[in-house]
Amino acid sequence: MSSSSMRHVLSIAGSDTSGGAGIQADLKTMSACGVFGMSVITALTAQNTQGVQALHQVDADFVGAQIDAVFSDIRVDAVKIGMLGTLAVMKVIGKRLRWYRPKWIVVDPVLQAKNGYPLMEDTAKDIFLSEIVPLADLITPNLPETAALAGFVPQTMAELESAGKKILSLGAKAVLIKGGHRKTDADDVLVTNLGVHVFKGERLTSQHTHGTGCSLSSAITAYLARGLTILEAIERAKNYVRVGIEHGLNIGHGIGPIHHFYNLYHGEVPQL
Repeated sequence: MSSSSMRHVLSIAGSDTSGGAGIQADLKTMSACGVFGMSVITALTAQNTQGVQALHQVDADFVGAQIDAVFSDIRVDAVKIGMLGTLAVMKVIGKRLRWYRPKWIVVDPVLQAKNGYPLMEDTAKDIFLSEIVPLADLITPNLPETAALAGFVPQTMAELESAGKKILSLGAKAVLIKGGHRKTDADDVLVTNLGVHVFKGERLTSQHTHGTGCSLSSAITAYLARGLTILEAIERAKNYVRVGIEHGLNIGHGIGPIHHFYNLYHGEVPQL
């Protein structure tokens, strides 16, 4: 792929010191999926495979300056939004993206870390719903996030569809309810105004799943930037993450990260 034809994707999210989730996972995923990744950092975490220990929010004006720096110089083909944290940051991002109007915006509603550490201010939820959700061409909540957005925990397919429609009513154009927290399968359910589409997925036994949500949303964004339809982008992204989970890395003493480059390395780490 020549540099002139490569697509450029921007991640607006928090940083993960351990490299498994957040901005670090997004950039790895984007590279693996064939796009040029860029970043706007909204928050810094002290984080490892055992969870988040501390959080430092980036000043909202500086977040805005990062966005302006990218858009004023480089074509942005798609944007992935992850952890935002504060009300002020959400307002700045909402204003900037409505001004720059990128073709694709994928929102991963990061509310808390796997260990339950809160990653969004309690007072920021209403602004998230009014400023960020309506920007989403696709929003990718897991089941707990779906419950927070829709107001109830969906169990049956009918309830998943109902929850998806509730989120659509908030302004998102499409909702992918991820099945990672389901008991019997790992099916993801896409809800749009055209109907419901189920992406089948088997439950994997690997414990090394750190960064799966970040990586899935980033992969979808990359494939959308490359011209795939939403259905095609989700299918390919799910396969990418599945391979990463199957070959998850046993790093640290907790939940290790997925292997972002397994297909590129063919299971081997390149020699220096």
